[in-house]
Amino acid sequence: MKEIVAKTWHLSMIIGLRFLGLFVVISVLSAYAKDLPGATPTLVGLAVGGYAFTQAAFQVPFGSLSDRIGRKKAILIGLLIFAVGSVMAGMAQNIYTLLIGRFLQGAGAIGAVIIAMISDHVREEERAHAMAVMGMVIALAFTAAMIIGPIVGGLPHGVPLLFYLTAAMAILSIVLLFTVVPEPPKITHTFAEEEAQVRHVFKDRDLVRMYITFLFHSSTMAIAFFLIPLMLKSRFELPLGSFWKVYLPAVFLGILAMGPAAVFGEKYNKGKEVFLASIAFIALAFVLMGFSSSLWLFGVGVSLFFIGFNMFEPLLQSFVSKFAKAHQKGAALGVANTFAYVGMGVGATLAGWIFSHWSVKGVAIAVLIVSVFWALWIARMRNPGLRGTLYLDTEHFDRDKLPQLKQKEGINDIYVNETEGVMVIKYDKELLDEDEIRGFMLKREEA
Repeated sequence: MKEIVAKTWHLSMIIGLRFLGLFVVISVLSAYAKDLPGATPTLVGLAVGGYAFTQAAFQVPFGSLSDRIGRKKAILIGLLIFAVGSVMAGMAQNIYTLLIGRFLQGAGAIGAVIIAMISDHVREEERAHAMAVMGMVIALAFTAAMIIGPIVGGLPHGVPLLFYLTAAMAILSIVLLFTVVPEPPKITHTFAEEEAQVRHVFKDRDLVRMYITFLFHSSTMAIAFFLIPLMLKSRFELPLGSFWKVYLPAVFLGILAMGPAAVFGEKYNKGKEVFLASIAFIALAFVLMGFSSSLWLFGVGVSLFFIGFNMFEPLLQSFVSKFAKAHQKGAALGVANTFAYVGMGVGATLAGWIFSHWSVKGVAIAVLIVSVFWALWIARMRNPGLRGTLYLDTEHFDRDKLPQLKQKEGINDIYVNETEGVMVIKYDKELLDEDEIRGFMLKREEA
């Protein structure tokens, strides 16, 4: 585990700082935005989730760009755009300028690039632990944001100050990128260049199923962060500076839920079951948040939401990186994050529209309907544990046999880590046996 932390802590810090900048604002944004000139419930929802639309538009271009020009250059471009958008949002005097700033924040769509770079640095079987490290950093950022956001946001001009802090964190991330982040290992693969096109990441049914899961998962988060600050301020008359009292226990319980979810999802191959349990927590959370009249029950609903939401976190990115081929990781993660950000944008905007017509109960009922379709979608998911990964060193195994191996039914991906001298073979356990592959690839003098 120490080796995995050493490989990923710097990239986890960068993505953690970026999420800290987003979360520290989102924890109070709807309560702040509703008082800006020109604000309506729908525009407030767009302010909460609007950045996700530009994230969605630029995830795939950034992911594909990183596959071509290198991860670091793509991350630098994204962080600079994100910083500019943060400054503009901080200077906003009306809802429309705030929206422009939020859209610019979203245009720096580097999440998939960083995750792809982490995947470059670790082996397949280490990926769940690497994603867990990243998830813990994000969770810590989330926890800090839920405390810092309400406290600073409750000060005079506090929310603009939060946006300026976000810009500063983007600049700090650039410094980390070029001082402590190593270059990824050189990797070659045996698939045709034409197969690296974005359209090919839609050919795998398991990947497509994960894309839709990202959509549902992120939409519920955006709806929650539209609803929670508004309810705390308007229904329960809680000042911004006290929001952390509700957020803190919820985030703590959410962090605790991540560990068991990762263990059952990865070690015991129960990803589907973990996802279904998570959906049940989220659905129950919105029932309490939508229909409870006491702050205590509302807080229980917030906690249940964070538990259900966080149970997905250590598994989602890991499953996509497992299903995707080596030369498609950037594009596949870009597509997955595109679906996630579409969900965030649509979720928050629709929540604002539904809220304006049917109040909080209408929003809760809408989430319950989404949860039913989501559960049905997950129920048909194929478990990632049915896909195996085999590592063969080039000293004892014949890389010249890779083109022949590629033709075997059940081979999902083949690539070579040139830096470590290792051939990586991803295969379907229902169709091929590990010993069969080893025997085929063994050099004749070793046989």
